[in-house]
Amino acid sequence: MKFLASLLAISLSWLPSAFAEDPEVQMFDIGQTVIKMALADGVGPQDATDAMLSKAAELNMKMVGHQNVGKELQNRGIDSPDLEIFQFCNPEDAIKMVQFNTIYAAYMPCRIALVEDNDGKHWLEMLNLDMIINAYALPPELQAIAITINGTMLSILTAGATGAF
Repeated sequence: MKFLASLLAISLSWLPSAFAEDPEVQMFDIGQTVIKMALADGVGPQDATDAMLSKAAELNMKMVGHQNVGKELQNRGIDSPDLEIFQFCNPEDAIKMVQFNTIYAAYMPCRIALVEDNDGKHWLEMLNLDMIINAYALPPELQAIAITINGTMLSILTAGATGAF
C-alpha cells in the first residue's frame, strides 16, 4: 500500500499547483477495472482467437490491431507465456464518442488480452466498460452507443472463452 501511496504522490506532483492543492482523487480496486474470463475446458488459444475474430466480424467490429507479445519475446529467445492483445473498433461510433469528449480516445480501440497465467491457464481480459459508462453522464444517443459497444465486446470475449462461433 505504501508503494501505491508513493506512486500517487509522484503522479500528482506534476499537476499544476492550483489543481494539486485540492485534487479529487478516486481509487479503485484494480480487479474491478477488468473483466476476466477463463477459457473453457477444451478451448485452446487458437480456438479462442478464431471464435473472437468470427464474432467480431459478425458484430461489425473491425480488428484494428493485434500484438502477439509472447511470440515476439520468444522470437528474441526470451522465455514468455502466451500474451496477445486484440484491438477492435467501430469507427463510426468511435468518432461520435470523441467528438463529445476527447477523453474517450484514451480508451480506444477496445482491447481484449489473451493471457497465460503462471499455472498455464489461459484467460481473456478486457477493460470493464461499465465503469466508464457509469462514470460520466452521456446524452441518450451516446449512452446507447456505449452500452452497445460494451455488449458487443462482452459477446466477443464470451465467444472466445467458450470457443463458440
